Amino acid sequence: MDMVLQALADPSRRTVLEILRDHPATAGELADALPIARPGVSRHLRVLREAGLVHVRAEAQRRIYSLRPEPLVEVDEWLEGYRALWQNRLDALHTEIARGKIARGEKAGQ
Repeated sequence: MDMVLQALADPSRRTVLEILRDHPATAGELADALPIARPGVSRHLRVLREAGLVHVRAEAQRRIYSLRPEPLVEVDEWLEGYRALWQNRLDALHTEIARGKIARGEKAGQ
């Protein structure tokens, strides 16, 4: 999971993943969407491949990149504990706000 988190730390790599979330793309298409030179895009794609976040297939002379969401599932599962923590705190805050409104004589839905 560390390699996935390190890959996700870079904004350009996150942009690549956002593009690939919608559709597969060639390295050239990805380079056109980023404000960096093609060699930089190639380096980002290599990091994403090594982290298991993208899959590449050859199609004649082109390389087509697609998203592999499986590594993101592991990150999502890890984050679930933090989501639960914040949800419990937000629920407690909502309860306290409702109690304050009741104490002031306001309707709870306002």
